[in-house]
Amino acid sequence: MSFQIPWDTFSWSPLLGGMLLGVSGLVLLTFNGRIAGISGIVGGLLKPRKSEFSWRLLFLSGMVIAGLTAPLLGFEYPDLSSLTPSISPMMAVLAGLLVGIGTRLANGCTSGHGICGMGRLSKRSIAATLIFMTAAFVTVFLRLHA
Repeated sequence: MSFQIPWDTFSWSPLLGGMLLGVSGLVLLTFNGRIAGISGIVGGLLKPRKSEFSWRLLFLSGMVIAGLTAPLLGFEYPDLSSLTPSISPMMAVLAGLLVGIGTRLANGCTSGHGICGMGRLSKRSIAATLIFMTAAFVTVFLRLHA
């Protein structure tokens, strides 16, 4: 059994985006000694320390600005008009709260553990990422087949 890449529908944007995430995490770690985990960066803004506030704000501002200017560089947003929410707003709020609680319990979010922690070969991050992914696979399976 061989795997064929459908080159006629292949999009380079996700690959480029993943590479940029990895490079930005590496640059932040190399030059500032900081982990590019979004929950930790946002959490540090909520309880700011003077020496920590500016780089966190700049990092998050850069993420927002990059997203807003991407179309000017030729990147297209996916057409989401045909999608309809399959959960209620209350369920979305509950899901968000559960993600926040899980992030707190895991000492970081998927970006911090999956991109930065695994890149540093952190045993805790490897374990956390395996748990995140297993939970995601089980959730999707149950949602689609149960």
